[in-house]
Amino acid sequence: MTKNELARELAEELDLPRRQMVEIIDAMLEKWMDVLKSGDKVQLTPFGQFKVRDRAARIARNPKTGEPIKVPAKKVLKFIAGRTLKEAVGTAKRGGGAKKSTAKKSTAKKATAKKSAAKKAPARKAAPAKKSAAKKTSRRR
Repeated sequence: MTKNELARELAEELDLPRRQMVEIIDAMLEKWMDVLKSGDKVQLTPFGQFKVRDRAARIARNPKTGEPIKVPAKKVLKFIAGRTLKEAVGTAKRGGGAKKSTAKKSTAKKATAKKSAAKKAPARKAAPAKKSAAKKTSRRR
């Protein structure tokens, strides 16, 4: 959906002139950009939030030549979808509830790994060698 399509649909729903709706959308987007430029976040509760984050400088590699390249630090825009948007789109995780601490998860994983290692099935015994049929040699006397 483009900005003009959005303005047209909203203008029809709200019985406003399309030009006025375009001005409202432009003003809203301009305000969001000003807030993000200042380093603050834009939080639209049922929809999600926009944040500006700092990305540290790093060294990357040119995949073609393998040559290291310095990538400077920069600011990046990040969008975090809200729960309502995730559920509407169908990407929300099932189970919900509060997040469990990672410490509990990691110790639980270690414990189950130790248990599974201890309960390993015994090594298989080698299958008995098949006896080859003895060659019948006829002895002529």
